[in-house]
Formats: sequence, C-alpha cells, structure tokens
Amino acid sequence: MFPELRFILPLFFCLAFSLNTLAKEEKQQQSAEGVLCRMVIKGNDTIPHIVLRTVYVFPPEKFKNKRQEKFYWKTVYNVKKVLPYAKIVNKILAETNDTLMKIPSEKERKKYMKQLEKDIFRTYEGDMKKFTLSQGKLLIQLIDRECDQTSYALIKSYRGGFVAAFWQGFARLFGASLKSDFDVRTNEKDKMVERIILLVESGQL
Repeated sequence: MFPELRFILPLFFCLAFSLNTLAKEEKQQQSAEGVLCRMVIKGNDTIPHIVLRTVYVFPPEKFKNKRQEKFYWKTVYNVKKVLPYAKIVNKILAETNDTLMKIPSEKERKKYMKQLEKDIFRTYEGDMKKFTLSQGKLLIQLIDRECDQTSYALIKSYRGGFVAAFWQGFARLFGASLKSDFDVRTNEKDKMVERIILLVESGQL
C-alpha cells in the first residue's frame, strides 16, 4: 500500500455514524421481446410509463494545450474509479446509522461497530492499495459532495476531535487534507469534476 493512502481506509469506518438518505433508482427488466415497464391506465387507454434519464448538454471542451487535455482525461479516469467508493461511503453511513438506532444496548452497538470495521477493511483494503495519491485526494472531496460534509467534520462530529485531528495530521504529511471540500461555485477544477460526474452518471462519458 502507498503509505500516503493509509489515512483513506479509516474513513470507511470513521464516517459510519452520519445520517444520509440514499436515492433509490427504479430498474427496468429486459426480456427477449423488449422492455417491461410500468403502465398508466387513463380511461380506456393503457399508456406506457417510462422514466427517461437526464441528458446533459455542455459546450465542447476546449484545451489550450496537450498537457491540459491529458489532465482532463486523467481526471475523467480518476472520477470513474473513485466516485463509486464515495457512494459506498454514503451507503455505509446510512445503513450503519439505521442499524445502530435499532440496537438498544451500548455493548451490542460497540460489538457491531467492531465487526463492521473488520468487514470494511477486509472488503476495501485491497482496492485502496491501488489508489494513487491524487485519487485519494479526490475521494476525500467526493465524500464531501456525496455526504454534504467534509471528512474532517464528520469524523469530529461522530468520533471526536482527537481522532479527527490525528487523521488530519497524518493526511497533511502527504499533502492531503480531510477538510477538503467540493465547491463548484468558486473552484474551477471542481466545476470541471462536477461536469464529468454528471456526464459519467448519465452514461454520456
């Protein structure tokens, strides 16, 4: 594992106390003859009810030089690799918080969290080993995008200031920051990443 990425793994455990809402997507079932979809009956008419995905239209990308173009496509690659893990964090947060609310005993909650930590590390440690430093930094930003709070704020709120400060200090050693946010209003790079995310999620990129 790249030593600079060791601060990424604890996020999957430390952030697991935050409450988030998961968007649920409707899936269409395909058959040999076509697509099975919902129907709406109005009077004597039966009308297919199909939800079309959003299509985004942006001005074509214009690059000043080859270096800028290479950076763009590298960012596209990194977004496609990292975005699913930011969504996994969001899912873990919601599911874990929901489960903890149903466990009345503090002892049982600690037992559950201990086992969850082991499961998360066992499941995702191999993937995290393959992340580059730039991908690790991007993951921290996309966690903020998905969860509406920075990694540092989430850890501080649910694990305490000492734990948050410890991992922030560790991240700083390698030029990263758990306080990194995702701001499309003022940051041009984040605007580019947001555009890439929209195109990736809509299947256009």
